[in-house]
Amino acid sequence: MHDKGIDNTLKLLEEGYLFIKNRMDLYNCNIFETHIMGEKAICITGEEACKIFYDEELFQRKGAMPKRVQKTLFGVNAIQGMDDKAHIQRKLFFMSLMTEVHQKELAELFDKEMEASAYKWMNMNEIVLFHEAKNIICKVACFWTGVPLPESDVEKRADDFCSMVDGIGGIGPRYWKGKAARNRTEEWIRGIIEDVRQGKLIVKDDSVLNLMAIHREPDGNQMELPMAAKELINVIRPIVAISTYITFTALAIYEHPECYEELMRGDNNYFEMFVQEVRRYYPFTPFLGARVHKDFVWNQYEFKKGELVLLDVYGMNHDPNIWSNPDEFRPERFKEQKDRKFSFIPQGGGDPGKGHRCPGEGITIEIMKASLNFLVNKIDFEIPEQDASYSLSRIPTLPKSGLIMKNIRKKY
Repeated sequence: MHDKGIDNTLKLLEEGYLFIKNRMDLYNCNIFETHIMGEKAICITGEEACKIFYDEELFQRKGAMPKRVQKTLFGVNAIQGMDDKAHIQRKLFFMSLMTEVHQKELAELFDKEMEASAYKWMNMNEIVLFHEAKNIICKVACFWTGVPLPESDVEKRADDFCSMVDGIGGIGPRYWKGKAARNRTEEWIRGIIEDVRQGKLIVKDDSVLNLMAIHREPDGNQMELPMAAKELINVIRPIVAISTYITFTALAIYEHPECYEELMRGDNNYFEMFVQEVRRYYPFTPFLGARVHKDFVWNQYEFKKGELVLLDVYGMNHDPNIWSNPDEFRPERFKEQKDRKFSFIPQGGGDPGKGHRCPGEGITIEIMKASLNFLVNKIDFEIPEQDASYSLSRIPTLPKSGLIMKNIRKKY
């Protein structure tokens, strides 16, 4: 199926998260061709499509990510654009930094900072949750990795991490802001790693900062300083980005009061189901890209080496072939334990230890559960009238108000 139009970049910017899904629904298909930024792009969706997308014999990540995304979000030539043995070795290093112990540790640090902040919020007329969450989680991420961050710099650094994410879907000022934030952050982190290497900054041996500073590549050489900085940012930035999920978690509590009684029981299993439903229902990643590694045929379509392929993440999270009543918010759908490696992919699909699924997915879930427990069982608050809607045409998106909360009180 061929999409109409010579180039559909503007339509992608207009339709955002729904660009691929709209056409899948219109053409009643799971694959179609379009043109984005002057290049042919093959769009695919569905569990079977996801399985081939994560087959490393058929697809590669090198060259798939536009330079403009590398220059804002991931860093040029960093882990997200690597393949084969080099990617596996780098990925194993990342996985060693994000074990279950580390996940729990981060969640506990986050919970403590939220509790400390609650006392401050009690003396404020109102707060914007997204702004508070990004600052708190940036502070926690830097403390956990061992990166020194003065209290006076927290908001500035948190804003830069968020601007990197925000820049991916923007043109003009939004993109320039994201690129500038990336450059500032890389310079800052390069200086810190250099200080560690020169012995000017003493950190714990097992800290993420030290492990990144001393890490050696497969050839035995120390990771080059610019790359070490990019990869340390690729640990911290996704953690800061969880502030978006925290905001959507609070919105879900507000929009779905029928879940509140169950949440107050503090059942870890229900917390897990609830945050998974937040990750499915609310928008985060719109789609993922890869390039065809070798010619092959799937679904009677000929894929040619080098072609760009986009996998529809948002569409799969709202696909009636995968989820019953996908437009309903229903945490109970996660009660049944299933293998969802290729059907539920809010942060990528496949095996996180071997493929390109986000190694920090466990961190995301644990911090979301901590924020959920905090919002339900540790404070009382009111949600005043506000515009908490979010636009699916904006990538990335967020409730317009950032979610305003007032009359915050601690539960004792």
